[in-house]
Amino acid sequence: MNPSKKRWPSFHQLVPVVSLVLTIGLSGVACAQVARMEIIPFASVTLTDQEFLAGREDGKPVTVAGELRLPRAGNEKFPLVILLHGSGGIAGFLTDWEQDLLVMGVATFVIDSFTSRGITNTNNDQSQLGRLAQTEDAYRALAVLVKHPRIDPNRVILMGFSRGGQNALYASLTRFQRMHLSASGARFAAHIAFYSDCSYTYRDDDDLAAPVRIFHGIADNYNPVAPCRAYVERLRAEGEDIQITEYPGAGHVFDGRAYKPAVQLPQAQTMRNCRWEEGENGQLLNAKTHQPFSYADACVERGVTIAYDEQAATEARKAVEEFVTTTLKPAPSP
Repeated sequence: MNPSKKRWPSFHQLVPVVSLVLTIGLSGVACAQVARMEIIPFASVTLTDQEFLAGREDGKPVTVAGELRLPRAGNEKFPLVILLHGSGGIAGFLTDWEQDLLVMGVATFVIDSFTSRGITNTNNDQSQLGRLAQTEDAYRALAVLVKHPRIDPNRVILMGFSRGGQNALYASLTRFQRMHLSASGARFAAHIAFYSDCSYTYRDDDDLAAPVRIFHGIADNYNPVAPCRAYVERLRAEGEDIQITEYPGAGHVFDGRAYKPAVQLPQAQTMRNCRWEEGENGQLLNAKTHQPFSYADACVERGVTIAYDEQAATEARKAVEEFVTTTLKPAPSP
């Protein structure tokens, strides 16, 4: 969702694996931390939402890349958090999360789902890419990374923000994993979604393959919290391990330090008043009209706010640290 982007090498310049050692200044600590960084391209496909929901894997081939960072040198295997960006692409606050996770002794892998597809951002035109395309990328990346000699395949979390948060959330569905991930044998240990769009109702969306944690601002006018709250209540009533933490007064991208003061995006598309449902053969329908969903539907609006909230960000970072530590049991960096 963010106008500022982290610069990445163009994909025609990428070799199969580019490795280097660098020094990273870690947020929240006084000293620098030495880490290994690799740019890792991997094969994926670009699917429409209908193709994804129908279980197809024959979309347009694309080479996607991500940045792997390891907390320290040596031969040990690290737990891993895979990070999915929002509609604005890779922004500075993702680097902050990388640094925090590295301090915890957790490796990070940030996927760039836009560059190789010729997309700068989808803020003003969400139709450029299917809403579930990043789920396919995350599954493909996981299948590659569990074979990496420095990654523990049994300790991997998927974490996403806004559009990426939506994918981190729904990537937890057993049905989706059965259709698109089972062949690899890889699995996520948990899923973390920040301010995701929860306005979708998929078939069998009440069957989770792993625990889910959602973090959301109550004042979010991009992806309102109410659909996420209702989804969590429905699944918890069925015994699923899913929780939502809400922050009063916090808006969209409340963990982005660059967005103080708040930033207005007057042309950004928002589906805050839309509800989607899956129909026959994977067709997404407008839940109100029961017609095929279109970004020209009356419920699609423009104009959102993104804003940093220090208290919400601090509390969320602490909660994520506790959840990641409990789930992945990393050995902290010295």
